[in-house]
Amino acid sequence: MRRKIPSTAALVCFEAAARHESFTKAAQELALTQGAVCRQIASLESFLNVELFRRSQRGVKLSEAGLSYSRQVAAQLDAVERDTLSVMRQQGASVIELAVVPTFGTQWLLPRLKDFQQRHPQVTVNLTNRTRPFLFADTPFDAAIYFGDADWSGTQSHRLMGENPVPVCCPHWLEKQDCIEPGEIAQLPLLQQTTRPYAWRQWFTSLGMTVERDMTGPRYELFSMLAQAAMHQMGIALIPPFLIQRELEDGRLVVANRHVLTSDKAYHLMIPERKIESASLRAFRDWLIGQAHAYTRLM
Repeated sequence: MRRKIPSTAALVCFEAAARHESFTKAAQELALTQGAVCRQIASLESFLNVELFRRSQRGVKLSEAGLSYSRQVAAQLDAVERDTLSVMRQQGASVIELAVVPTFGTQWLLPRLKDFQQRHPQVTVNLTNRTRPFLFADTPFDAAIYFGDADWSGTQSHRLMGENPVPVCCPHWLEKQDCIEPGEIAQLPLLQQTTRPYAWRQWFTSLGMTVERDMTGPRYELFSMLAQAAMHQMGIALIPPFLIQRELEDGRLVVANRHVLTSDKAYHLMIPERKIESASLRAFRDWLIGQAHAYTRLM
């Protein structure tokens, strides 16, 4: 069945005219005559049976329908352009689209990724932030790294490492003592991580403590935000040391108490079952698992 889709030329002219709210400027951008742009948009309006612009002696203005349609068309044209450029760049190479939890990606994975590129120069790994599970079928992702219990339908999971967070704070708070006792920590502002809402409660519980305010305090989505807040003396944070290695080495953050919160949850590489035969993904999987095991042996 023939698709109900207008011509690409008409959509490109419409997107440019909508962005400028001017047929003249759209024509200049596209190296067309104003008449050609007008004809393309008139053809599109006829195809849709909808008025996209309101014309007057002072120029053109998007109609309400035109404004809504222009946003959708712009997004779709951007997607087509990205896909086209991706195909042009590949030229026989393999590309892995990887969803990754942000701080893990920037602080742990990226510093090691050059090694993978050197070993597999024909494979390009693109990283995109995702903090929660999603349906692979609805996205362009080939795999994902996330923190959880590996309960992700339709995927093959590979455990990488646990988190083992410890309380950290600015060095100023430890000037006159070696550590901050749990009872004292309970009185400090507790910085909360959005995707780990029970982290402080679990840490105190592992010490046999009940703290009424263990879920109160400023809440941030990323560990990098928690680290910044702790460095600026806004509170104390539970953060895995491997995500703030530079901050600890530079003395911008210090471990306030060495009691570690252990958990059954961990960082996992998740690969959709339909992708597990991909040679590039198998190479990346083996390399990543090797890197994770080598790191955990040093911890």
